[in-house]
Amino acid sequence: MSSWVKGAKVGKENVRIRLARFGRAHSPVYNIVVSPKCKARDSLPIEVVGTYNPIAIPGPLGKKENKNVKEVELDIMRAKYWMGVGATPTEKVAWLFKKAGFLHEDWPKPNKFTQVVKKPVVNDIKYAEEERIQLYRHRD
Repeated sequence: MSSWVKGAKVGKENVRIRLARFGRAHSPVYNIVVSPKCKARDSLPIEVVGTYNPIAIPGPLGKKENKNVKEVELDIMRAKYWMGVGATPTEKVAWLFKKAGFLHEDWPKPNKFTQVVKKPVVNDIKYAEEERIQLYRHRD
């Protein structure tokens, strides 16, 4: 167990739910982990919440829709806990959570301060006429 887990406090904004890669070359498998924001991708996580296999597995042959399936295993109770504590998922993990039905499609809710504000219409610019100034002297 790493030293920061034992007694150190981790702030809400410093914890992320992200993917940590493992597996062989050209056949990746990812752990869905909870780890501090400043740590490396494959460093020791606080907790492993699930796994994700991005390589598609052929679907069952008996169905009309023969789609390839990507395997996702997720501990929803622990993911809910970490989201409740304030851990923020990365874009790919949020996409996985939405596909699993764990997050709403409109997550995160738009903040009222980040919404686009319409700028006021500016009237046409009026140019003042100036007298032409010679910047060079004629030789005599």
